[in-house]
Amino acid sequence: MKKIYLSYITQWEKGQSYSMQVCYDFVSERLRVDDYQGNMEEMVSMLKKLSKKSSFSKIIVKSRVEDWRFLLSKGFFLEGVIDNYFKGHDAYFMVYYLSDKRRTSREWKKEDELIEKVYELPTSSSVDPIPSEYTVRLANVEDASALASLYNQVFSSYPTPINDEMYIQTAMKEGSIFYVVEWNGSIVSAASAEVNTTYLNAEITDCATLPGYRSYGFMKLLISKLEKELVKRKIFCSYSLARAGSNSINACLRKLDYQYNGRLTNNCSINDKYENMNVWVKKLI
Repeated sequence: MKKIYLSYITQWEKGQSYSMQVCYDFVSERLRVDDYQGNMEEMVSMLKKLSKKSSFSKIIVKSRVEDWRFLLSKGFFLEGVIDNYFKGHDAYFMVYYLSDKRRTSREWKKEDELIEKVYELPTSSSVDPIPSEYTVRLANVEDASALASLYNQVFSSYPTPINDEMYIQTAMKEGSIFYVVEWNGSIVSAASAEVNTTYLNAEITDCATLPGYRSYGFMKLLISKLEKELVKRKIFCSYSLARAGSNSINACLRKLDYQYNGRLTNNCSINDKYENMNVWVKKLI
């Protein structure tokens, strides 16, 4: 199945001895392999050809445990791990760079220090009550337009076309869960869980709050609501990729007892610049 948006294409690429589910991310100039099977040697060769053809500078493979060392021997770096991603088996973020610039980050030491600070915070599943004039609820497809508007106000660029109403509707129909906070009938904060029913995992993502509403701690509440919904659906592996320079989202995930499992260098374009992304993982039960 092929999904096509102006900046984002996901499709299966197949050769004589392999098949792989590839995301072409034109905004972030990268290829990402979310699933695969077959001959790794041929797959890697094709990934490099596809990346050069599109002038991409980064390849990401969510590798199984039996393949990450082979990818290491082919010039890939291990940048993070998601515990229990493949139905209880770990996934390894193996990354190949096609340029020195994309491989290099000047923010690394500062972001290491941020991780050290957030690990000093106490963990707690309790969530502070929100002011009475705000409501929190599960979103539905009728909210797609309002959600797209929210994301358009918060992000000038994003790894997925989250400011596209049709994209959000499709994501919901395919199983993504969105929770929102409303004030006076308008959505002011939102987060989603992108559910993988094949391997029983979910990515906590699309976290956004309008600037005037960021002092209420909405994100911890929204993620907690998403986690409870995931458990109801028998999804127990939860992970998130958080901007490594953002104290608020990293602190939020740590308080909710997520574990830091690595950092993806210059991983994606958010607000028109490449961001390093911290890998956070939690087993929900």
